[in-house]
Amino acid sequence: MRVITDSTTLRNALHPLRQRGQRIALVPTMGNLHEGHLALITEARKHASFVVCTIFVNPMQFGPTEDLDAYPRTLEQDIARLEAAGCHALFTPSVAEMYPLGHQQHTVVSVPGLSEGYCGASRPGHFDGVATVVCKLFNLVQPDTAVFGLKDYQQFLVIRRMVADLCLPIALVGVPTQREPSGLALSSRNGYLSAEEKARAATLVRSLREAASALQSGTAVAVVEAQASRTLQEAGFRPDYFSVCHAQTLAPATAQDDDLVILAAAWMGKTRLIDNLTLSRHKA
Repeated sequence: MRVITDSTTLRNALHPLRQRGQRIALVPTMGNLHEGHLALITEARKHASFVVCTIFVNPMQFGPTEDLDAYPRTLEQDIARLEAAGCHALFTPSVAEMYPLGHQQHTVVSVPGLSEGYCGASRPGHFDGVATVVCKLFNLVQPDTAVFGLKDYQQFLVIRRMVADLCLPIALVGVPTQREPSGLALSSRNGYLSAEEKARAATLVRSLREAASALQSGTAVAVVEAQASRTLQEAGFRPDYFSVCHAQTLAPATAQDDDLVILAAAWMGKTRLIDNLTLSRHKA
């Protein structure tokens, strides 16, 4: 696997592949890779003959009180894991490479509507940072396919809208959330949890599953959301949101909606965890 740190070298490495008609897949990450990330590499290999992973802890998507400096950086370990997973190239640029004039002075890609609620409301500017850096990576790599995990469900819809609105010729692939045996969604931020917090954190996915079952049994959305919030509080969480939404628009679910997603975010101690579950309200 080739490790590349600058844009010119990246373009020069990919140009002959594209000239030969090889398909290229991109897996953008912020590093500290776990099995969930490696599942994205495995999926990417199904769609292309050459897989590029990127590792870049993007300052534009972190708020002033968030964990940018503390975010775990494990590059040597990540390189070994990517090589074992069959990745072909890693692009790991510096902040100066991506934002030569600083990210505060950078052109911003903003996706209205989908980016404004839920994590967008709790983390102002977050999705502008995500859309901007992903658009830059798309332009640098020019992949045929890009692969993302669906744990960040709202993020996936934001990127999908950006690709459609900007007419980018890229097929997006979403990979289901990878989980620990307890059901807890794999996340780099799980490393911040104590053993006791981690055991309690599995309540998040259980509350999603219980909510889905209740919705399919006909329980009203407001009742489901309120009960889930109580369950999370009883487990020691500080809920941010627990919302039943239309799966494509993220608008609050109505009684007529069948294609649903339940979005959840909650704090366990100092760690903010997110998860989601998609469902059809009426089982086939």
